[in-house]
Amino acid sequence: MLQRSKAVSVSRGINFGMVLRVLGQLTLVESVFMSLPLLLCLFNGDADWKAFLISLSLAAAAGGACVGLVPTKSRKLSRRDGLLLASVAWVVFSVFGMLPFVLCGTPLNVSEAFFEAMSGFTTTGATVIRDVESCSRGILLWRAITQWVGGLGIIIFTLTFVPALNNSGSLILFHAEASGITHDKLGARISRTAKILWGLYSVLTLALVVLLWMGPMGFFESLCQGFTAISTGGFSTRNDSIAAFNSPYVKVVLTIFMFVGGVSFSYILAIGKRRGRGLWRNDVLKAYALMIALFYVCVVIAVVAEGHFTGWQSVTVDPLFHIVSAVTSTGFSAGDWEGWGFFVLTLTFFMMYIGACAGSTTGGAKVDRVLYLFKNFVLTVKCYIRPRLMRSISVNDQLIDNDKGSEIFAFMVIYSLLIVFGGVVLVAQGFPIVDAFFSSLSCVSNNGLGAGVTGITGSFDFLSPSGLWIMSFLMLAGRLEIMTIIALFVPSFWR
Repeated sequence: MLQRSKAVSVSRGINFGMVLRVLGQLTLVESVFMSLPLLLCLFNGDADWKAFLISLSLAAAAGGACVGLVPTKSRKLSRRDGLLLASVAWVVFSVFGMLPFVLCGTPLNVSEAFFEAMSGFTTTGATVIRDVESCSRGILLWRAITQWVGGLGIIIFTLTFVPALNNSGSLILFHAEASGITHDKLGARISRTAKILWGLYSVLTLALVVLLWMGPMGFFESLCQGFTAISTGGFSTRNDSIAAFNSPYVKVVLTIFMFVGGVSFSYILAIGKRRGRGLWRNDVLKAYALMIALFYVCVVIAVVAEGHFTGWQSVTVDPLFHIVSAVTSTGFSAGDWEGWGFFVLTLTFFMMYIGACAGSTTGGAKVDRVLYLFKNFVLTVKCYIRPRLMRSISVNDQLIDNDKGSEIFAFMVIYSLLIVFGGVVLVAQGFPIVDAFFSSLSCVSNNGLGAGVTGITGSFDFLSPSGLWIMSFLMLAGRLEIMTIIALFVPSFWR
């Protein structure tokens, strides 16, 4: 006689002690990064060294207190612990990261400073600083560092250098912060995966900085633009962004590296290991390249039709730079693209909405999800004609089951609703309706491109404090791909 066993579900509370301990380690890492602009200010004799010294000291003290004084009954992290940690870590980083903006010689208020820090760490690139050229080099470097660190992810960076996190909960943390519908492990352990990702990221950054330095940029501006381009962040050292350099060479180099930044790092690694022969069969990579090509043709036609043809650069370098900048959520501007007409503005909206490949540093819905929706649409039409046709959808030879498909649909619905919510908030605060919804999409998709009042000659400083906090929340939700944040608002999460 077989005896039926009953499965028992064991639930325990959130391990707040371990969560605070890890947050302390993260804050200590942030304080180390603050030392770089501090040293630069000291070297240049800039008075902002005091702002960075105070900020660094506060971050180090808080981090040290959490690591050394908070008791932990267990060092294991559950899935709920990982989701909570992934969400709170970005807020904590932004809270300490905003201190230099509050204490510097060109100070921002708390709401503006938090918005600027969150925009940096989430690689959004939206700014409330109208005259960035008036900022000290220390502040400009700190803005670039926030985007470079946030490019691959705060927690993924910490998994590289904090061995204790690799004993338990590392996979949970990795999945909570990584983007996309599937997550490729590049090594046997998550720590090895994180090291591979950051190693590749650093090599690409170094190559970009050197190439920019070979052009019209000095070393400092090459470093800052390199940090914010490979992270697809978009903060610049100039008020007019990349247009200020007036260099086709700079635009071409940045276009190439922004495109690379929009590709999944697992694909790039496969090419580096000479296993890239099969990449031409990669569904997502082909869709990504084809999408850019189609948008390029449409934009060039629009530029010519609107009478903006002024030479070879106006139909080659400039349109392609703008398209790649928009698709990869970098948000660099190379000129007055808004003057190309309303059709280009509409296309840009769709580029920002879709985004680039999952597993990259970009924002947006991701090509992977849009490709799944397209394949699902085609299959639905086929099944309508042939009802007995078997229903199965795969992306890059990975079968997407019904649960994952439902998750994708839920993500797209919530993603769209957040854009609408942000647009309504901005309209209520006096923004023109087109500018409002464009700016809302810019925050949710972590893009940074603005239109009208938030365009290349504007900024988000028009927003009220409440508007800045709401947009900061939308940037965080977009960076963590919504579900990680939404989970915190479910009552059962805390029980």
